[in-house]
Amino acid sequence: MFGKLMHAVQYDSYGGGAAALKPTDAYRLYPLFSENSFQDHVDVPIPSPKKDEVLLKLEASSINPVDWKIQKGILRPFLPRKFPFIPVSDVAGEVVGVGSEVKNLKEGDKVVAMLNVPSGGGFAEYATASESLTVKRPSEVSPPDGAGLPIAGLTALQMLTRAVGIKFDGSGKRANVLVTAASGGVGHYAVQLAKLGDLHVTATCGARNIELVKGLGADEVVDYKTTEGASLKSPSGLKYDAVIHCATGIGWSVFEPNLSENGIVIDITPTAGTFLNFVLKKLMWSKKQLVPLVLSPKAENLDFLVQLVKDGKLKTVVDSKYPLSKAEDAWAKIMDGHATGKVIVEM
Repeated sequence: MFGKLMHAVQYDSYGGGAAALKPTDAYRLYPLFSENSFQDHVDVPIPSPKKDEVLLKLEASSINPVDWKIQKGILRPFLPRKFPFIPVSDVAGEVVGVGSEVKNLKEGDKVVAMLNVPSGGGFAEYATASESLTVKRPSEVSPPDGAGLPIAGLTALQMLTRAVGIKFDGSGKRANVLVTAASGGVGHYAVQLAKLGDLHVTATCGARNIELVKGLGADEVVDYKTTEGASLKSPSGLKYDAVIHCATGIGWSVFEPNLSENGIVIDITPTAGTFLNFVLKKLMWSKKQLVPLVLSPKAENLDFLVQLVKDGKLKTVVDSKYPLSKAEDAWAKIMDGHATGKVIVEM
């Protein structure tokens, strides 16, 4: 496919939100191919896989908050590495090319992959993915269900396995956990995984999603806008051994009285203050801890999640689906901050 072009969506600078995803004058850039171009979208060369990579024909991609935060400049000047930038890293598709050192994947394999976040590439018809973060996708797992898993699912799994010590074989200890923003991308996976690990789950979400979160298995669900929800108190009076903190804007003073003696709060959107609090708690030998989470993705964990979906034990809640030609609408939806589950773009 060397030299051929593909449809893609990109942005050329920091900021601008969804409107900035409409690139300038695709006709001028590629006049010979403009008759096949999407309106307001660009045609760019199909990437070539490196020796340890596969080329994927994408079927679906999933947006995460980190994607629009990179565009906003929260990781400036480190990310993006260069402009123009094709965003999004969570994808599902079919292998259509393999590098010379790829051993476990072949053309025709249906897969789920987490692309290199600094390189992006998920808002396109084709993308290259490292074999080390690409797993086979059974026919029982649809492209949208698979694409939702990498960042959100792996984050939820890592929080529960590393920080909480959850076991999925029935050998783990019973614990009480709180999941904030439980109807969101990470939160809805965290609720399901916590229940698979036989934990007692209290969850917070908006009133419109209470029944959904109960359906995912939560034992107690509280509207975060109520007095009880804002205080994070368990309706049954339980203290939390761990908090899977997927929301923002909640201070330590709210968490601390609701924690058990050795309770911890795992924060998936840590700020500088989070890291400072973490260090201070360590220095003070505090039993209660605020722990920032930095995702360490592994293929075996992604495959574990895919198999759970295949077996009907885990599901991806899809808020909405958009075609690639409407990617800016999907971007606006995720930036709004009130998506239920995952926002999917289909190719």
